[in-house]
Amino acid sequence: MSKSPLEFPKQESFYRGKVRDVYYFGNHLLMITSNRISAFDVVLPKEIPFKGQVLNQLAAHFLKATSDIVPNWLLASPAPNAAFGLACKPIPIEMVVRGYLVGHLWREYKSGKRIVCGVKLPEGLLENQKLPNPIITPTTKAVKGHDEDISIEAIVQQNIVSSAVMDELILKSLALFERGQQMANEKNLILVDTKYEFGFHGGSVMLMDEIHTPDSSRYFYKEPYQTLFEKGEPQKQLSKEFVREWLIANNFQGKEGQNVPEINDEFVNQISERYILLYEEITGKKFIKESLASNYVENIYNQISLYI
Repeated sequence: MSKSPLEFPKQESFYRGKVRDVYYFGNHLLMITSNRISAFDVVLPKEIPFKGQVLNQLAAHFLKATSDIVPNWLLASPAPNAAFGLACKPIPIEMVVRGYLVGHLWREYKSGKRIVCGVKLPEGLLENQKLPNPIITPTTKAVKGHDEDISIEAIVQQNIVSSAVMDELILKSLALFERGQQMANEKNLILVDTKYEFGFHGGSVMLMDEIHTPDSSRYFYKEPYQTLFEKGEPQKQLSKEFVREWLIANNFQGKEGQNVPEINDEFVNQISERYILLYEEITGKKFIKESLASNYVENIYNQISLYI
């Protein structure tokens, strides 16, 4: 636990992640989504204006739209960049669901691998190609450093969760992905891949964290997808992948000895604009930039005191 940048009455502890600051109040927690941005498990040196608000409001949008599939932790959004809800016991894996051969999966496939996280991939696939069926390629959830690929079989063998819980996580993850794809399709988008995090609350599995945001997901535009794929050209997409691609082009992949390249203000503004664009594209709503009020902490606590 590190020093808390904000102080709330009845606050018991604090945790700072790569992007989120988490304040604990017994059985509840407050999650402040910052404007920090990470890539290759490294927090980049410059913040992205309004990124925290975009992620927080998008996550709330999708958590509400999927609560019939699996219960989730969210109870309220007391500020533009804040979410309040139930504290769960985290399951230390990320359920990564992929519908297309892109990003990390493509880089592994291109290197010659045909089995990734225990999933066998057919020969002859091309970058950005739609997979025959969505696949799950879990990763470990590292507190520090890089998350690592792991197979479903290894998760059960290592007693991270039981086989029964693993089966539930698989079913819920695929159902969430299907709902996300349906919602994206309605907005002329394709949900390409994403990740889900789960925990236990009251002995039951509960969905945690954010879902279907540009930090946790990748979107293609539906309309030009097939044309661009047939030409072998890069897809028009809404995600954080363009940040990773820029870093790779500037010789950074988070490896030992590599330095984060300097990010100028123009590129920072481009990232901010892309986050806002995704919000508007996927929700169909105009994004309203909100400044934090001078009594920000008081306003949040007044709302969450109804629960704690």
